[in-house]
Amino acid sequence: LGMGSALDTLCGQSYGAKQYDMLGTHAQRAIFVLMLSSVPLAFVLAFTGQILTALGQNPEISYGAGTYARLLIPGLFAYGLLRCLTKFLQAQNIVHPLVVCSGVTLIFHILLCWFLVQNSGLGYRGAALATSVSYWFNVILLALYVKFSETGRRSWHGWSRAVLKDVNLFLSLAIPSTFMTCSAWSTGHSRWWFSLQVFFQIQNWKLQFYPSA
Repeated sequence: LGMGSALDTLCGQSYGAKQYDMLGTHAQRAIFVLMLSSVPLAFVLAFTGQILTALGQNPEISYGAGTYARLLIPGLFAYGLLRCLTKFLQAQNIVHPLVVCSGVTLIFHILLCWFLVQNSGLGYRGAALATSVSYWFNVILLALYVKFSETGRRSWHGWSRAVLKDVNLFLSLAIPSTFMTCSAWSTGHSRWWFSLQVFFQIQNWKLQFYPSA
């Protein structure tokens, strides 16, 4: 979320200067960086169960949380792509397709959740799987729009090796944006603090976990 915010500046400047070809280059560079940065996060999700157990949490709940987190790994990469495509289109004042794609995805997600959670017997695992699938569904819708729409083709000319250049420029904006997002998220709503309180102080995990699932 934070790293993708760098595109607000980069794509906004390119669009204002009518350098439409640079819009695609910036977006591709962001995709490249976000996919790489998602790899260590994916490892954390993959070993969430073991991490929670090592921290002294209930083994049964840790196993369930680990299973849930692993099923979110595909969605982690899709979310990175989704943020880049969204910022890429927003910089060009393309909003209506974003609303339509999000609305279609919402309906798809509700139906998929209902099927996977209630009818397939997957339970909480179905919720995680539905989240990952829905993220990819939204990415595919936006990618199709970028590929086949006139406005998308104007600023996206296929993949280029230029994405490997000026990565430091992107990081110089992406890293501070990440810290700002985390800071706003924590200080504005006290979520970090309350999350830590819940994590370390809840005694009856089963009572808290199963109703939520």
